[in-house]
Amino acid sequence: MIRILLPAFALLATAAAADTFEQVKIDAGAALFETACKRCHSVEADRASYGPLLTGIVGRPAGSFEGYGYSDALAGSGIVWTPAALRAWMEDNDGFMPGTKMRHVGIEDRTVQDFILAYLATLAE
Repeated sequence: MIRILLPAFALLATAAAADTFEQVKIDAGAALFETACKRCHSVEADRASYGPLLTGIVGRPAGSFEGYGYSDALAGSGIVWTPAALRAWMEDNDGFMPGTKMRHVGIEDRTVQDFILAYLATLAE
């Protein structure tokens, strides 16, 4: 009986560890968002910000947040904010989208990008 239960417990422990690790990534991403992104972007619809609201950004067409004055380059890009596109944007937004009006210091560390992406993915509209 114990031989049968041990693999089940190991599987449950692995799943719990994976859930815990994912939550750690999300929490780290939220903290990094606060220091790297929140100066210009909000995730709260009732908070005014310089940049567009980022709630629901994952999967949203670029340049489509109502009421924000996007650059022609971004508004006409036709891209969708996939995790890969967001990663490229975080790393070098001007290189990724020449002509954009956003200026920031690139986030080149892939782990930091992963954490911010994990957090952004939790922000559904």
